Amino acid sequence: MAREPRQRGALPVRVDGGPKRGTGPTVLPATAALGREVAAWLAVLGEERRLSPKTVEAYARDLRQFLLFLVDHLGTRPGPADVTGLKLLDLRAFLAERRRRGVESRSLARQLAALRSFARHLEKTGHGPAPAFAAIRSPKIGKSLPKPVAPAAAQAMTDPATRDGEAREPWILARDAAVLALLYGSGMRISEALGLRRRDAPVGAVDSVTVLGKGAKTRAVPVLPAVRRAVESYLALCPHPLPAGGPLFLGARGGPLSPRIIQLAVAGLRGALGLPDSATPHALRHSFATHLLGRGGDLRAIQELLGHASLSTTQIYTAVDGARLLATYEAVHPRARL
Repeated sequence: MAREPRQRGALPVRVDGGPKRGTGPTVLPATAALGREVAAWLAVLGEERRLSPKTVEAYARDLRQFLLFLVDHLGTRPGPADVTGLKLLDLRAFLAERRRRGVESRSLARQLAALRSFARHLEKTGHGPAPAFAAIRSPKIGKSLPKPVAPAAAQAMTDPATRDGEAREPWILARDAAVLALLYGSGMRISEALGLRRRDAPVGAVDSVTVLGKGAKTRAVPVLPAVRRAVESYLALCPHPLPAGGPLFLGARGGPLSPRIIQLAVAGLRGALGLPDSATPHALRHSFATHLLGRGGDLRAIQELLGHASLSTTQIYTAVDGARLLATYEAVHPRARL
């Protein structure tokens, strides 16, 4: 009998106590009733809320760690009523235990977000409210600003001539340069650039391309002439067939290009250009936003170009640009050090 395809974002779960197999579903330290609710919650995250599979997987892992804690904390496998009946002291004990294991505030905050989501699911499905999850405060997270690459360095990273001394085939150097050009020239995420199909290639008179972003949302991003030329150069040199419905960017053997290959290419560029470890593929996306803002770009327009759901996410780049201006002032103004 043919197996039914797995739902997008849903992870199979099995209540602890059944036969264990190395490749089987995730084992849950919970009662059967709670196991069913976990499975339903994960399906909602993937199907209705359209969270990415990686996010759903992270939430499932966070919840399982919490359930493992409850087994020791309560002395039994928890059911729905055990979860909704938890007190603030119980949740604080969990956070303290995670702290002892070296988990940082950012990860703890994400884990609490997952647990709150699950608690709301239990309430919606008739298991009653779980007030402790709403009352617990998330750990304070220090704000870290994005670290963009300087304009000259960003341009050098997208130039295949920067890697002329490497023993790599010309088409591979052109391919990497085209991917990096899309990250810096159009503000794409690496997953968005590598998700492009051959038929979507920005070539010729095409001045924009539609990308599939987070939450399966699409947006149109501009493609500058220099970026189009980089893509066209790669296409002219690529030795592998590129069917219209297949991936635009291929690996050395003709399969889909892995993000890891681009990360390794950037690591080599950091050494060649003397850049810090913060100069990653994603830093080129930060550079796109920061450099646009520094040249007078509109914040709302930058939000649309980046595909941010909230303007507050984009506003962090105003702090980056302000910090850059202050550093310049302190470095060159005659009275800055008086």
